[in-house]
Amino acid sequence: MSASPVPASSGSFLGKAGPLVLARLFTAGLTLSIPLVLARVLSLEEYGTYYQLFLISTTLYYVLPFGVVQSLYYFLPRAEHRRPYLGQTMLFMSLAGVVAAGLVFALLEPVAGLFSNPRLLDYRLPLAVYTALLLGSFPLEVSLTSQGRTRQSAVVYLGSDTLRAAAMVVPCLLGASLGGMMVAVAVFAGVRYLATWAVALRGSTGPLVSGRLMREQLAYAAPFGAAMALSIPQQNAHFYVVASAVAPALYALYRVGCFQLPVVDLLYTPTSEVLMVRLGELEKAGRLEEAVGAFREAAGKLAFVFLPFAAFLFAAAPEFISALFGAKFLPAVPVFRVSVLGVALSILPMDGVLRARGFTRAIFLSYLVKALVTVPLLWLGVRFFGMMGGVVSWALAEVVGKATLLVRVPAALSTPERKLGIRDVIPWTELGKAGLSAVAAGAAVFALRFGLLDAWGRVPEGFLWRMLPLAMAGLLFVIGYMAVLHATGIRPLRVLAGLRPRGAG
Repeated sequence: MSASPVPASSGSFLGKAGPLVLARLFTAGLTLSIPLVLARVLSLEEYGTYYQLFLISTTLYYVLPFGVVQSLYYFLPRAEHRRPYLGQTMLFMSLAGVVAAGLVFALLEPVAGLFSNPRLLDYRLPLAVYTALLLGSFPLEVSLTSQGRTRQSAVVYLGSDTLRAAAMVVPCLLGASLGGMMVAVAVFAGVRYLATWAVALRGSTGPLVSGRLMREQLAYAAPFGAAMALSIPQQNAHFYVVASAVAPALYALYRVGCFQLPVVDLLYTPTSEVLMVRLGELEKAGRLEEAVGAFREAAGKLAFVFLPFAAFLFAAAPEFISALFGAKFLPAVPVFRVSVLGVALSILPMDGVLRARGFTRAIFLSYLVKALVTVPLLWLGVRFFGMMGGVVSWALAEVVGKATLLVRVPAALSTPERKLGIRDVIPWTELGKAGLSAVAAGAAVFALRFGLLDAWGRVPEGFLWRMLPLAMAGLLFVIGYMAVLHATGIRPLRVLAGLRPRGAG
């Protein structure tokens, strides 16, 4: 039986992520503006309350889908009739939204007591509406990307993130404060929900729901969904524990310390999504031996971006926090330096590979191990070391979780003819060259601060003046990184060219 052709060659498949990357690059600036603007127009107490509200919403948003939406990446590239998968996914998510609203009403009062913040109850209704409708609209972009319609998905990302940023920022700038923002985001979520039903089913054929296909979809999604039910609370556990241990104003400092530019979501998520679709195509065509090359290509390109980004944020943490949030948030710098480890740990798109190959039980096991490790680490860390103990506990648990995923990746990429080991799937050359260049450039930033420390202290107040030290550190880092990278034989422009849009559907 002859193998059927694959739409994209292994050498260029990553370019399909280009439209998604470009769309998210544009909207990243809008998304980034949200906490920066709110940090200036809200008091520290209101700012902490804002983060607590969205901590609750985000936890429900990622747990309740139970892996059903993400399963579209597995089923749609292989399906003859896509409409049942899309229809039953959207109905499932609408029901999940109703459950979320009920949980907000039932649990917000005890959570407000745990956080010692009764003001949370003032926003119960808009928080419930926002969370319910946002959950119902979860399939919007995924339904397009999983069908290979990356350009359309990019347009939707662009429009949705623009509206979301406006809904969160404009009311506060107009003086409506946190209450006005919560009403605005509830309206935004309603618009997304209507758009999901209008866009996702377009062009698909077949019945809206199939009992047999739904059972298959739930069977596939259940291990991943159970993993999310462990993973999201585990990932957010340090936020809950710290919020219960400190006042809202101190919690605002902790959240600024855990703040990350959206570079991981900007690059990792679309790369992982397109990699999953690619692996499905290769499996269908009988060319699974090419899968390990696709994984190494994706991981290698991510390494050249994530390693220097993490090194720069670590080295320039004081300049970064002062420029973006203001000097009053400088006590968050130690927490921030620990949190940037998460960027470096995102180099290998392991969860995407395991989901694409049906190894969802391995993902569940990884999250189970992380959850078991997190509980004692957080209990000891926050009790004896406060906020620093919280972020260090999170970082150690992340390292353990990534290690448990990595041991299963070789089996997911192996074929009957070739059994792979860990050393076969990691792009060692790219990691080594990117790491060496990033460390050298980071050392240059530390040297710059040591030489100009007195001058930094005399910089006048004002956003543009606060950006000057950060801009100088960034320029020095980029020059140093590019120079060392070039000396190792890597041409940075060629790496970036691998992510430009090519032939996306």
